[in-house]
Amino acid sequence: MFVDEVEIKVEAGNGGDGCCAFRREKYVAMGGPYGGNGGHGSDIIFKVDEGLHTLLDLRYQKTIKGKKGENGKGKNQHGKGADPVVVKVPLGTVVTDLDTGLIIADLSKKNQSELIAKGGRGGRGNTAFKTQTNTAPDYSENGEEGEHKNLKVEVKMLADVGLVGLPSVGKSTFISMVSKSKPKIAAYHFTTLTPNLGVTKSTDGRSYVIADLPGLIEGASHGEGLGDKFLKHIERTKVIAHVIDMSGSEGRDPYEDYLLINKELKEFNEKLIKKPQIIIANKMDISGSLDKLKEFKKKIDTNIKIFEVSAATNKGLQVVVDTLADLVDEAPNDPLYDESQIESHVLYKFKKEEPFTITKDSDGIWVISGKEIEKIFKMTKFSSDEAVYRFAKKLRRMGIDQRLEELGAKEGEQVRILDFYFDYKN
Repeated sequence: MFVDEVEIKVEAGNGGDGCCAFRREKYVAMGGPYGGNGGHGSDIIFKVDEGLHTLLDLRYQKTIKGKKGENGKGKNQHGKGADPVVVKVPLGTVVTDLDTGLIIADLSKKNQSELIAKGGRGGRGNTAFKTQTNTAPDYSENGEEGEHKNLKVEVKMLADVGLVGLPSVGKSTFISMVSKSKPKIAAYHFTTLTPNLGVTKSTDGRSYVIADLPGLIEGASHGEGLGDKFLKHIERTKVIAHVIDMSGSEGRDPYEDYLLINKELKEFNEKLIKKPQIIIANKMDISGSLDKLKEFKKKIDTNIKIFEVSAATNKGLQVVVDTLADLVDEAPNDPLYDESQIESHVLYKFKKEEPFTITKDSDGIWVISGKEIEKIFKMTKFSSDEAVYRFAKKLRRMGIDQRLEELGAKEGEQVRILDFYFDYKN
């Protein structure tokens, strides 16, 4: 089964908790803190596997979870970090964050691997908090929470030439004649339900990959037929080969077919219409095709190369194969995503967010939220008075106390961070 798009959730592993322990050994006076740090949680990594051509393995795997790092132990023993979870994906896979709409990774190179979700760092043990003024800290940290992301994972095939055209124009027959690909061929529309790849060779031995894409129809760029599912596979191609039924065997006008397909390409992605394109005038063995071709040439741009072929009888195909080899060599190897998209992702990744926001619920409770403050809260172990005091000190340093006062918070009013409630005091 060919699956080229799935939506999944990834949850990187949490960091291990730090340990709060003290050295108590005979003949060791004032042993001091002795708790180790927690280990790093599992990262989620996507890696290219050239043996894969579909996302079938991910279709029924709704959530990918990493393991938690090992907790720290006494005697300054640090917890072991969890091994990364490596997810194998086909070459040409694009990973998008559904919550932000940003592209996380474009896995278009052999053996490429990308960090998709980062595991949480291990919490520090009480040894890490020892200072000259606090020689016996009685607190440690919980491990940091790993990243959680909702993703769209899609395969955009890597092919040099993309065959496009309306249903039943002969694309599958063409690729079956010029390569060893064996697509299903029949005398009805939408026989091809999945893209087919074939490797072909020019007369001088140059090889390249051709993709036979399911027949497009009017409105394909907006979801009609199968077009919206497979137009994306044309995005990586260097050259577009437009196959047209020049016989008009189904009562269609070849020129109208040509305009329709180009319109759909342009509406799906403006870049597609700018790619080098040739026209393969197919079914020239059928009576009346030559007259229609003459009329077609009068309306078409003279700079576009037109090749008269009969895919069914293998007539004129080698010339097309050789010409496509030249165009593939000449075409620039442009990346799928331009620098502005990559730059916006980098800017987003390192953008400094507000550490907290304060709002007031309808029930009169002050609510403090924000990634930074929530992270500090989750990593704090409230098992000792010293840890509580340290947390309160952090809130003060961040300016939360001052901000609450400015907003009119009164002594004794309740304040909430996630599910933790406390009373406000000046």
